[in-house]
Parts: sequence; structure tokens; C-alpha cells
Amino acid sequence: MIHYMTTIGVGDAWVANELRVVAKHDVPFRLHALTKPEKTYFSSPDIAAMNDATNVLYPISKGTALAAMLAAPGRFGGRFWGALWNALTGPRESLRIRAVGLWHLAVACHWAHAMRDETVSHIHSQWIHSAGTVAMYGAWLLGKPFSFTGHAADLFRNRQALSDKIKRAEFIGCISEFHRDFFLKEGARPEQLRIIYCGLDLSLFSVKPPRQRAKGAPYHILSAGRLVDKKGFDVFIHAIGILKDRGLNIRATLEGSGPLEAKLRDQIADAGLNDTVHMTGTAIKQEDIPAFMEGGDVFTLHCVWAADNDVDGLPQMLMEAMACGRPSVSTRIVGIPDLVIHEKTGLLVEPDDNAEALADALQRLLENPDFAAELVAGAEAHLHQNFDLKSCLEPLLTEYRARLEA
Repeated sequence: MIHYMTTIGVGDAWVANELRVVAKHDVPFRLHALTKPEKTYFSSPDIAAMNDATNVLYPISKGTALAAMLAAPGRFGGRFWGALWNALTGPRESLRIRAVGLWHLAVACHWAHAMRDETVSHIHSQWIHSAGTVAMYGAWLLGKPFSFTGHAADLFRNRQALSDKIKRAEFIGCISEFHRDFFLKEGARPEQLRIIYCGLDLSLFSVKPPRQRAKGAPYHILSAGRLVDKKGFDVFIHAIGILKDRGLNIRATLEGSGPLEAKLRDQIADAGLNDTVHMTGTAIKQEDIPAFMEGGDVFTLHCVWAADNDVDGLPQMLMEAMACGRPSVSTRIVGIPDLVIHEKTGLLVEPDDNAEALADALQRLLENPDFAAELVAGAEAHLHQNFDLKSCLEPLLTEYRARLEA
């Protein structure tokens, strides 16, 4: 049995998409999460069932965790003392991270004891911050192999004990070439690293022809995602204002919800764009994405490094736009250039606050439909070759099968 540790289970769309493939290939797994998700981005019954079956660790009282830690020497012997010594003396990013790591060791003691009657072949963490610490220590206590996939915030803003996790991992999933280079710089061995793209089930998408606009109808620019700093929606709104000032006939839709909604609405109003930019204020369900994309002419996601060091690793929404046949514009940041190859599968601009460059790229697609069609064709071929879930998860499935056979 593969035990799969996450932060919020299928509340992360990628976890649900990946585990659908794992299940389809008859790899037995159990999903664990630190907390139950407030919502999922699916309406399908299989994801609801997966959510219901998830083993959720929190809430856990301090007393319960402390009792599990005090009992751990008798339950796990020398493995516990090794894990405790690591938590006390291993390299850590700060004193706060060390204290949090000791708490996660206590949680792992409780979790590992609860799995004493289960078959545990391997423990894999999707994201490698808090849930990854519990996974690492749980595997350590049980004497089982451990691996992880790193993404973005878990590697930068919320990094926790990363060097020890790299040392203990039997393999590491890299979601782009950027990530592979990053892990090498952080001390990983080349033989640990597997390129495992976060792909799509392309059978759920189809490339639609360009939207047929009535004479005089505006060019429709789409963007979508959680309304947080790293998505660069403030730059997107600024770019729409620039295009409008240039006299172009455009409109824009920004789909999503999040903490910046009020601030972004104020920006739209202050720029006089209420009649041009429509914000939905709601998160889009996975099953509704094709219809959303079909209603637009181009998709853009201007990802940036946020002030708190958060960043997107490789946004799934960009893949979904490309899979629906919408020419796409994004930024040269983290893993995005693996997906959006400039002037071949889409257009890239620099991630700095450069709304002028984003406006230029969008206008280029608006005014050159033949070029936009070439990008769509290039994106379709690139997705099928590198980002189809039928094939891109094969390195991960190979690792799982080897652990199950062992």
C-alpha cells in the first residue's frame, strides 16, 4: 500500500487528478491529510468519495500528541531516538521551524502508531512543508521508504527542514526542469530525481476552434485563479487598461475567489474599467473549465514572485487553457517555460511589474490570428507529448510499483 500524505487532500486539484491516475493503474493507496479541505474544485462523485475516505490527522490535542511521543520509545525503539535527535540537531531554517518540527514529530508518532495494523510499503508526500515533515518522520519511525514531490510555496515561502528531507528521500518528483536544477543545487543526488510533470487528463479536453465573434464584438481576454499576490492579477488589470487606452475593442473576465478580491475590485473601479473587466468572485469547478475557456479568445496568467516569497510552480490552469485551444500568455518564472515555450506554444513576458509587455503580447495575438493559431497547434502537440496524464505520471507509477513489489 502506498500512503499518500498531503496538506488538504483533494482540496488541492492536483492531488485529486494524480490519484485518479494512480487508482486507474490499480496501484493501492491510502490518502492522508493534515486537515480536511473547506471545499474541492470538483463536482464528480469519485472525488467526493476520495475526500470522504481520506484519513484526516487534525484536530489533534497537545495531550494526545505528547502521549504518543512519550510512548514512542517503546513503540519504535531506536528509530524514535534517531528521529528525535534529527529534530533537535538537524539543519533548520529558523528556531521557529525547529519548534514546529518537534510538534510534527509528535504528530508523526501518533500517526505512525495508528498505522501499526496497516500495510505500509511506501510513504509519499505531495508538497513538502508541514505534511512532508509528518511524512518524513512517520516513514522514519516505521522504517519505511519515503519520497516527495515539491512545488512552490513548500520550497520557498514555507520551507521546512528541506535539506534533511532531500537526504532521506528515496526519490524526488520534479515538476519541471527548474525544479530538477533547484534540487541539485540544494544537495540532491542526480539519481534521486525524476521529472514528473503535473499533467492533465487530456481526454476531458478538446481543442476548440477560435471563437466566432459577431461584427463589432469585443475581443475577450480570460484569466483565472485564486485571488492572491502570486497570480499577478493587478498587472493583468493594468494591462487591460493599457489595451483600452490604445483604443482596442476588448473585454476581460477574471474568474476566481480569494483574499485580494476587494482590492482588485477597487483597482478596476479606480481605473474606470467596470464596464470592461468582469470579476466573478467564485472559484471555477474543474468540470466547468472547458465551457469557460470556450467563451474567450485568449488566456493569460501573469505569475510573479509574491512579496512573501510565494510563487506558482507550474499552474494547471495554463495547461487547461492550452488544452482547450486558447492561445496563452504567461511569465518566465519557475516551471512555466517548460509548458509555455515562447513563440512556439504560447508567449512569455518577464514576471516583473511590466503591464506594458503583457499588453503588447495580448495585442500581438489579437492582431495576428494566424500566429495565434500556430501557437495553439504547437501547444496541442506539446501537451500530448509531455503533459498527458496517461504517460507523464509513468515515472511515479514505476517507483510505486517497485516499492510494492519489494
